[in-house]
Amino acid sequence: MKSSRPVGFIDSGIGGSTVLSESLALLPNENYVYFSDSANCPYGDKSDEAIIERCDEIISMLIEKYDCKAIVIACNTASAKASAFLRKKYALPIIAIEPAYKMVYDQNPNGFTLVMATKGTLESEKFHKLYYKYNNHKTALIACVGLADIIEQGDKTRLENYLDETLNEYKGKVQNVVLGCTHYPLAIKEIQKVLGNVNFFNGAKGVSRQLKRVLEEKELLNNEQPRGNILFLDSSPSEEIRNEKLELFDTKFIYYFLTSPYFKSFIKMRTEGSVIPHLYQKDFVTLD
Repeated sequence: MKSSRPVGFIDSGIGGSTVLSESLALLPNENYVYFSDSANCPYGDKSDEAIIERCDEIISMLIEKYDCKAIVIACNTASAKASAFLRKKYALPIIAIEPAYKMVYDQNPNGFTLVMATKGTLESEKFHKLYYKYNNHKTALIACVGLADIIEQGDKTRLENYLDETLNEYKGKVQNVVLGCTHYPLAIKEIQKVLGNVNFFNGAKGVSRQLKRVLEEKELLNNEQPRGNILFLDSSPSEEIRNEKLELFDTKFIYYFLTSPYFKSFIKMRTEGSVIPHLYQKDFVTLD
């Protein structure tokens, strides 16, 4: 049946797990195919043309091989650079994340705000439009070059050193922090160690709500089964790296999911069986 077709998620690595966890909490019956493009991680330092071409290849594969009914671009850089092109080319719904700067405007516009994102995201036309529309004139933009890759590698010491060097000058000055890369929510505790008690904003919840709205509008919700599956795909040619990515994905995904504000209500909905009722599979994909 059409409604049981999976939703495809794409990211340069495991950062998109922070988006997938929110979508799973809202849409537990759906099947998901998560594509981790670790062979080309990070995206933040790549050209617009390279990112568009790569995302086009991935989405084409997800449609042809897995018959995805919708795509979530769970990477801010890919969203900023490629979403307009992809929406013109493909007929299926494409939901794209963006830095949650509007949330600051809605919730705490007078607080000093730090936007952490990749260089590619901050330089994009899409972000410029967002920024100038909601600019509170109390905002600092930081291009966190290499941060997503450090988080991807799971090196805690290197991560703490990077954040201390990058963020220390803002300690005690910042009220709002926009996490403009889907990897960054995985480092919230380490960021808090440097900046203290700040308000965090990221686009994962908004994208997940939009995914639910779109599936409802197009009558694509999966109501045929009590639980769905997650298929994890990784593009690395190295089996060792693929296994490392899957292990990191599992660890980060489960932790982030359990700390989601939706978690308690989800448990009430799903008291039977496993706390996280999705079945994990893994596969290796080349796009040649």
